[in-house]
Amino acid sequence: MTEEDPGHSAAYVQRFRTLAEQGMDLVGEARLVDAMLPRGSRVLDAGCGPGRVGAHLHEVGHSVVGVDVDPVLVAAAEEDHPGPRWLVGDLAELDLPARGIPEPFDAIVSAGNVMAFLAASTRGAVLRRLRAHVAPDGRAAIGFGAGRGYEFDDFLADARAAGWETDLLLSTWDLRPFTAASDFLVAVLRPA
Repeated sequence: MTEEDPGHSAAYVQRFRTLAEQGMDLVGEARLVDAMLPRGSRVLDAGCGPGRVGAHLHEVGHSVVGVDVDPVLVAAAEEDHPGPRWLVGDLAELDLPARGIPEPFDAIVSAGNVMAFLAASTRGAVLRRLRAHVAPDGRAAIGFGAGRGYEFDDFLADARAAGWETDLLLSTWDLRPFTAASDFLVAVLRPA
């Protein structure tokens, strides 16, 4: 995406800075994850972008590590949201212990259509790497929209193959039930 549009990342960062300045609610994903956890939990923000979700989780008392493949987005997270640990990295090759970060995490959040942006050839690897970083009683909340090249049924099958089980399927981050007509999926998963 950034090869086709070199200004994409900077525009994305500015979009969310502008929305924040306008007082828009940008932390719905973080509120859902926060509700699943006791204070002081360890959270991995997988595909953290400019850090809005992980920053809120940090502000309410969690220990957060955010990882994104885009260095422009990670630099914006570092600038706008000091506190969490922000890292540049490929989720398909995620190995946080090798980078001195202990695991496991109590929760993983992957918001902002991260799964739909992955190359099809890396989806299974990403789900396996996320599974490798979560505690045995931990969970992951992964959300993305329909019509982005990754069918919900295919995602759920890939998640099962990667060692995840479904706890809950929602159609929004604000807890609306998932139905066959839903155009967005929030999957709350647990290790199998």
